Amino acid sequence: MSSASLLPDRRRPLLFAHRGCSSLAPENTMAAFKKARETGAPGIELDIHVCTSGELVVAHDDTFQRTAGDSRTVESLRYGEIKSIDVGSFFSPNFSGERAPLLDNVLEEFCPGMYIDIELKTRKTKNDPLPGLLAEKIRQFGDRAEKSITVSSFNPFALLAFKKLCPQIPTAIIWCIDPEVPPILRRGFGRFLSHCDYLKPEHVQVNRFSHFRLSVLEKKPIVPWTIDDPALAKRMLQTGCQGIISNRPQDMGVVIKSTAQGVAS
Repeated sequence: MSSASLLPDRRRPLLFAHRGCSSLAPENTMAAFKKARETGAPGIELDIHVCTSGELVVAHDDTFQRTAGDSRTVESLRYGEIKSIDVGSFFSPNFSGERAPLLDNVLEEFCPGMYIDIELKTRKTKNDPLPGLLAEKIRQFGDRAEKSITVSSFNPFALLAFKKLCPQIPTAIIWCIDPEVPPILRRGFGRFLSHCDYLKPEHVQVNRFSHFRLSVLEKKPIVPWTIDDPALAKRMLQTGCQGIISNRPQDMGVVIKSTAQGVAS
């Protein structure tokens, strides 16, 4: 399967604002993405589910329990129901009325000015509509999105299904040591199943040895998460990582500037 370069026209190191600037605004909302842009972050990271009416909804969890006290699953709701759920007030009364946006809203507003890492949130291993719906959405936006999008997931099967449909889009497997992650996938084994182009490990699994094995020997760029300490960010970039994912892009400007490398060759 052919490989795709990781945003070759974008300056290094890459900086993705995790769920938008989620330290200053409610995660995965238009407010958080706009706040990321205001801080000067060149990229954002977000999560998508497919709701029962077929739209691609930007939300992290399976339900809105954590952000809105609503235990219904995203997949069980129509978007007409989802857009009535307030996902901003949990963060601050100042964000009362913020709604979970559609991926269309985000792409219209931020592409191609910012690059966007879209995480597929799905537990399915087959007959999953999400990869195909995302592939079709990217085709609809054409060059405007294709040169600005990366796609990632903990789920190697969803990632492989997407890769078969959009081989030109760079993809990444995500991993960490967590009870919710199947044991076989907790140290990056999903990269062999997904045929991905780059890697998104939790930062605690990145060191000079793992970087040499994954990036130098396997030739896969590494973009670790989630890094909110500038000193840690500097160490990750000095190790050789291509970029970082952060809840606090407003604190990363000095580190990014000090390690800037221009565009990738």
